[in-house]
Amino acid sequence: MNPEADAARPRHLLDLAAWSPTQVAALFDTSDVMAQVMTRTIKKVPALQGFTVGTLFFENSTRTRLSFERAARAQSADVISFAAGASSLSKGESLKDTLKTIDAMQADLYVVRHPAAGAPHQLTAWTDAAIVNAGDGRRAHPTQALLDAYTFKTRFPGFTSFEGIKLAIVGDVAHSRVARSNAELWTKLGAQVTLCGPRTLLPDELGERPGVALTHRLTEAVEGAHAVMALRLQHERMAGPLLPSLAEYRARYQVTRDALALAHPDALVLHPGPMNRDVEIEGALADGPRSVVEAQVANGVPVRMAVLYTLLVGGKGRDR
Repeated sequence: MNPEADAARPRHLLDLAAWSPTQVAALFDTSDVMAQVMTRTIKKVPALQGFTVGTLFFENSTRTRLSFERAARAQSADVISFAAGASSLSKGESLKDTLKTIDAMQADLYVVRHPAAGAPHQLTAWTDAAIVNAGDGRRAHPTQALLDAYTFKTRFPGFTSFEGIKLAIVGDVAHSRVARSNAELWTKLGAQVTLCGPRTLLPDELGERPGVALTHRLTEAVEGAHAVMALRLQHERMAGPLLPSLAEYRARYQVTRDALALAHPDALVLHPGPMNRDVEIEGALADGPRSVVEAQVANGVPVRMAVLYTLLVGGKGRDR
């Protein structure tokens, strides 16, 4: 065993800043192995037997929470689940005290979703367990970006590298942690990312990252793109009306078959969900042969299996 290599392994997955392209590539290799496990008759291995994974969700979730729990159990880990709505938080208990209560159960890793940006970072100061960010406010959602990139890697014809690849992300970028994490990851891997949306939903500062461009024109965003990702309007995060009308938004920013005709001939269509059909994406396109939306959901399990395995076996979880 190489102590220096062990020391270089990220202890947590809070965002993708600390993950090098080499580490991401290794995680994708592990995802390939985990994907093979999910094709077996018995979809379970003892890779994480003896470890405990806690899922702490302070916001509602379907795909992410179920995917992480499936990923943990498929590797024989024990799982403890926490949902804020049925907890003592409603009685005024603080986040720190809630974590300390759960931490007494000695989980090795916590998967955390929280409405406040930076909450998973704060939890690292209060526990010895590893922390995986499953979405914090509008800041980051690293495992969604990983599964999106992994889906593209495994489905794009003739893929050899992210160098020269163009990803277009269209919609409510301002409120999207998915857009931020995908921009961070894909540019790290060598791709170009174009973010597109109305001026009220496309903050200028997001264009400051090398490899990221901003545009308010859908045709410019999708032209030549190898992957086009549509984002829903996150009305629940909007402080006030930011659009003239939904009809105008659909007319200018809905990802349609006509718009996709400007992209690369083999371009793939992605959506992180939940999807509002015929608003941000044409329903027929979402169900069409270029759509990999269902593959994104399916790939969430092996990618998250790889994340848990890398942090727990590579990082050894809580001090043992």
